[in-house]
Amino acid sequence: MDMPLTCTTGVTITLYQEEGSCALDIGELPNTAPNDDELLWVDLCGTSDADVERVWQALGLEHGALPTGPISTNPKLEKFANHFMARVVAVLPGQNLNFKGAVLTIVAGDNFVVTHHVDDIDFLADMRVREPETVCDIGCLGEASFVAALLDWHLSTYFSAVALFEVEIERLESRILSDKPPGRSALPQLCALRGAASRLRRMLAPHRVVFDGLSRPDFVPDGAEEVARHLSELDDRYERALDVVENARELVVGSFQLFSTQTELQTNERMKLLTFVTVVTGLLAVIAGALGMNFDANFFSLKTEGFWIAVAAMVGLGLMSIVVGRRRGWL
Repeated sequence: MDMPLTCTTGVTITLYQEEGSCALDIGELPNTAPNDDELLWVDLCGTSDADVERVWQALGLEHGALPTGPISTNPKLEKFANHFMARVVAVLPGQNLNFKGAVLTIVAGDNFVVTHHVDDIDFLADMRVREPETVCDIGCLGEASFVAALLDWHLSTYFSAVALFEVEIERLESRILSDKPPGRSALPQLCALRGAASRLRRMLAPHRVVFDGLSRPDFVPDGAEEVARHLSELDDRYERALDVVENARELVVGSFQLFSTQTELQTNERMKLLTFVTVVTGLLAVIAGALGMNFDANFFSLKTEGFWIAVAAMVGLGLMSIVVGRRRGWL
């Protein structure tokens, strides 16, 4: 069988069969009618509106599911007479946890699935270049089960994003606990982490309408227990993904508490040093004040020698205080 190839127009049409897969041209689409042992996948990546309309007409899809013009970023699930449409947002990795969303529209009907996206998405790109012998089982899947697999991969983009997020959290906490903590310079990174976690939460939470709708009993026709199980497990996986994203926000709060605790410890160390310096300075001031009393003591007859003796005594007392402070752990 031929390898599925990505066309220059951005249209990839793959017919999955029990023994492998083959690539089709967009001109062959109107005459292609996959049977129950086959699955037709049409992937539209950055495709022109004209080609999208050609695919829609060839498959007889409802105009309401046509992803042309400005595409909404709100997740959506809609069922038509002979097919259904799901619109989701996958996570695209970015530098410095600058997560971006890629809108993915999935339309599925009898033995066919159409995916449309402006930005290329990793798991779809991997699907397009798989070896024919590794995709032979896809031809045995129904369209709903294949959609469940696509949406499961879509959720994996959130798990991968959280994994990158946790790596950055660990790096920041290692810096905070190091011998040379970053101090207030860690605040911008904490703010960036907080923003990244909130963005993931805002991107994933609206998908509840899609995954709850797919798991409803009325969405799958009677007798399709296996498909219903796939969709129900998909809803459970969505809940786990939401928990993981929520946990990412809590990790930021924990990192901020660690930062606050470390800052308090540094402040306490500085206060100990200032207190020690104040006590030593006060003690020396007491000595200087006593020597400045207006008494005719024999010591003052030493004149210059007495001055240097007093200075040496105060310096010695200061050095002795420093030695004692270091041994006691005050410095």
